[in-house]
Amino acid sequence: VQLQASGGGLAQAGGSLSVSCVASGRAFSTYVMGWFRQAPGKEREFVAAITSSGVIIYYADSVKGRFTISRDNAKNTLYLQMNSLKPEDTAVYYCAAARYGSGIYSTLSNRYNYPYWGQGTLVTVSS
Repeated sequence: VQLQASGGGLAQAGGSLSVSCVASGRAFSTYVMGWFRQAPGKEREFVAAITSSGVIIYYADSVKGRFTISRDNAKNTLYLQMNSLKPEDTAVYYCAAARYGSGIYSTLSNRYNYPYWGQGTLVTVSS
């Protein structure tokens, strides 16, 4: 599967942005999808994940209650709605895909379990 992320941009603290990720191929609905982010000088970190059917969703504690992950399998698209943005949300956001039957948090939050990655899109939050 090939992934193309878009959206992001510049927002003020307290504002909102959304990013999306379009997947190529016909098997999007069979993939677990995740969002990760990487700030300058930091490791890539987990943001959110959603299972293939959308039934199970996980968030990092740092974004819980502010970000919403969703997917539209008919459109081969993954979304991340980001509200109440903070300067520390500034990062390049990456979408990722994997085929797993497990819906366990430790599996879905681990970036090393995702073999397919989009190119990343920059989100900048000013204070």
